[in-house]
Amino acid sequence: MNENDAIRKSVLESVENLPQSKLNAVPEDGGWSIMQILEHLYLMERSITKSFAVSLAGNEKKEVSPKPIEMTTDRSTRVDAPPFVIPEDSDISLDEMKKKLEQSRMDFIKVTGTASEDDLNLKSFRHPLFGDLSLKQWVPFVGLHEKRHLQQIEETKSRI
Repeated sequence: MNENDAIRKSVLESVENLPQSKLNAVPEDGGWSIMQILEHLYLMERSITKSFAVSLAGNEKKEVSPKPIEMTTDRSTRVDAPPFVIPEDSDISLDEMKKKLEQSRMDFIKVTGTASEDDLNLKSFRHPLFGDLSLKQWVPFVGLHEKRHLQQIEETKSRI
């Protein structure tokens, strides 16, 4: 989880001194605003936390093969976000967004902290690209996903 926290810190540091107008600016050539990217990270972590909890509560146990989740950071491969994690246009402050991200992270840590080693290895849920991921792989996936979007934030900053 320390790696996830370090990546989250980098994400927040990358947007810290940007004015609200830059945070909400949508690049002329398309894509999400920086605030929409942050909202996406929040929605994604919340969704993963809910699915993680459902998987933990279930009785199904099966081994799934490890997937190449490190590919998540490769932005040369375009991935369309599932509809439930596509951000809306919202004009909230960075402080409000930080609170949402802090809450989603606390919830994620709380849920993952209840998982036994057996649960982490033998319980899973589906990822749209990789297929079934063990709970053990979902934990670092959150950080890798945020690292991918940190790259997107930096690209967006240069385009607005």
